[in-house]
Amino acid sequence: MVVKETVIKRLGVLSVAKFSAVIGVIYGLLMGIVMALGMGSAMGLAGDVGMGVGTGIVALVVMIIVGAIFGFIGGAIVAFVYNLALGVIGGIEIDLEMD
Repeated sequence: MVVKETVIKRLGVLSVAKFSAVIGVIYGLLMGIVMALGMGSAMGLAGDVGMGVGTGIVALVVMIIVGAIFGFIGGAIVAFVYNLALGVIGGIEIDLEMD
């Protein structure tokens, strides 16, 4: 087994943004479920179950979309700043194990 030290010299902004968008969708799904349950319960207690279900579904969809958008934007910003900072920090060193 050979261990090779490698330095990450650049991150693809679009690649990191897409990956972060997927993570944002997963986070949005989880938060949307929590919001949907909370809104559905609150409206159910108020006596309007139909409105609670509708509001919960809208909250779920909105949270998924918002998670994807903010994940994409956040990932793009992180990759862009990392690429700018490379001149100062010199990259991230990692050890790769080769078989």
